[in-house]
Amino acid sequence: MSVEAKMSVNAASLAERLARPELLTLEPYQSARRIGGEGQIWINANESPFNNSELEGLNRYPECQPPELIQRYADYAGLSSRQVLTSRGADEAIELLIRTFCIPGRDSIACIGPTYGMYAISAKTFNVGVKALRLNSEYQLPQELCSQVGNAKLVFICNPNNPTGTVIAPDAIEAVIRSLPDTLVVVDEAYIEFCPDYSVASLLDKYDNLVVLRTLSKAFALAGARCGFMLANPGIIEMVMRVIAPYPVPLPVAKLAIEALSAEGIERMQTQVTQLKANGQRLADALRALGARVLPAYGNFVLAYFGKANEIPVSEMQAKLKQAGVVARAYKDPTLADAIRFSFTCDEQTDALLSLFSQRA
Repeated sequence: MSVEAKMSVNAASLAERLARPELLTLEPYQSARRIGGEGQIWINANESPFNNSELEGLNRYPECQPPELIQRYADYAGLSSRQVLTSRGADEAIELLIRTFCIPGRDSIACIGPTYGMYAISAKTFNVGVKALRLNSEYQLPQELCSQVGNAKLVFICNPNNPTGTVIAPDAIEAVIRSLPDTLVVVDEAYIEFCPDYSVASLLDKYDNLVVLRTLSKAFALAGARCGFMLANPGIIEMVMRVIAPYPVPLPVAKLAIEALSAEGIERMQTQVTQLKANGQRLADALRALGARVLPAYGNFVLAYFGKANEIPVSEMQAKLKQAGVVARAYKDPTLADAIRFSFTCDEQTDALLSLFSQRA
C-alpha cells in the first residue's frame, strides 16, 4: 500500500471505513422536517391543515430526531446530544446498525448465546451472516472470543443478558472493545437501570468502536410506546442517519418519552425499580425453595432451571403455571430446555405467584 493510500485510510473515520461503500456517497432523503424553514404558513409537506386531536401538532410530521428528547436522554446518560440517536425501540437500532455497516451476502455479525434472538433474526432478514458464539458455563464471554469473532462487522453483547439475567463486568467488555478496534462492539443495555454500575456508556468518549443500545421499554414502563436509543460517537450516528426512516419517533411517543425523562419521571422509575427488585428477590427465594436452580438476576426477570433431580420437573411447573393462568417464558435453545424465565411484577401478582408455588400437587 502506498504512503498516500495509508494516509487516506488513516484519515477516514471508523464509521466511514466500516460502512457499506454506497452509503459514503448517498445523499440522505431530505424530509420536510429535516430541511426545516421559518414562516407562518406551512405548505411544504403535503400535511392536512386540520388537527383532529387534542394533541397539538398531531396533523404535522414530527422531527426526525426531536431535539428536546435527544437532549433529555443525553443528560440522563451523561453524554453529548451528538452521541445520541432515538429510534423505534432498541430493535430498530439493531436493524439500523446492520443495514448501515453490513453488506448483504458478504458480511456477518457475531452474538453470544443464549441471548436476545433479534440480533440473529435481524441479520438473517438482511442476508447477513451470523456467527453464533456461546457464553461459557459461568455465563461469561468465551476466552477465545476475539479470535472466534473473525471478520464480523458487529459483535453484540447483551448486558445484563436476556434471557439469563447474568452480567459481564465492564472491564471484560472494555477488553473486547480494545482488542477489536476495527469491529463495532454493540452493548445492549436494555436492562441497565436494574444494575447501573455495569454500564459501559462512560467509555464512549474513549472508544470509537463502541455502541450502546438503550430503551424506555423496561424500567421506564413504556414498552407500548416503542422508544429506544443508540449511543455512539458522532461519526457512527451520522452514518446511521443516512439510512434511518424520515420520521422514526411519532409525536405522542416523543412527548411521553420526554415526560418519562423528566426529574420526576426518573425518580418514579427508580422507585419502581427498587420495588421490582424486592419482588424479584421474593420470587427467586420461592423458586429456590422449590428446588430450582436460580441464576443471579440483574435485570427485571429471573431464570430458573428445573429438572429430574429437583422437587419439581420443568414440565410440571409449566403445567402448574398454565392451569393458574400464568404466562411465563420457555425457550427452544437446548441449554434452556429445563428453564423458565419469570419477569418481576407488582406486589399483588408476586403474592399470587408465591401462593401458587406453595401449593403442592
